[in-house]
Amino acid sequence: MKIFLIGMPGSGKSTAGRQLASTLRTTFVDLDHEIEKQEQRSIPEIFSQSGEDYFRQVESKLLNQFAVSGESFVMATGGGAPVFYSGIDVINQNGISIFLDVPLETLVNRTGKRSTRPLLQNTSEEELRMKLGKILDTRLETYRKAKITLQNPTLESILNALDAK
Repeated sequence: MKIFLIGMPGSGKSTAGRQLASTLRTTFVDLDHEIEKQEQRSIPEIFSQSGEDYFRQVESKLLNQFAVSGESFVMATGGGAPVFYSGIDVINQNGISIFLDVPLETLVNRTGKRSTRPLLQNTSEEELRMKLGKILDTRLETYRKAKITLQNPTLESILNALDAK
């Protein structure tokens, strides 16, 4: 089984993904970590040295490779992975997508002013709120294509939703 956790930066994809993979006794994959491993540099370095479009191409290529592999896993996708290069279609054709839908204020609190995320760096709290709101607005339509949507998800609610599938 392939489970893809999608959602905004700060929605808890990595945290929930680790817990879920442990509970299901399967592999946890953090797509951002896999990108850094392949590129041998951090995501902020990729953005600054090669640009966002290059990053999105690498992200899409790795997403596709994992999606069509024969392995079972729980993946924390990057926030943009479902949005660019038809990522949500790749995800939905190859596994179960779960949108971790959390309120904007939670995203602001979790990402904070010292974010290392390239799209959110060097901003005041108000600028961060505005940027996250704008990103959410542009991505929400894609996120809503997930097979499962959970508001304020917990490990228990994720497991219950998977059992119902």
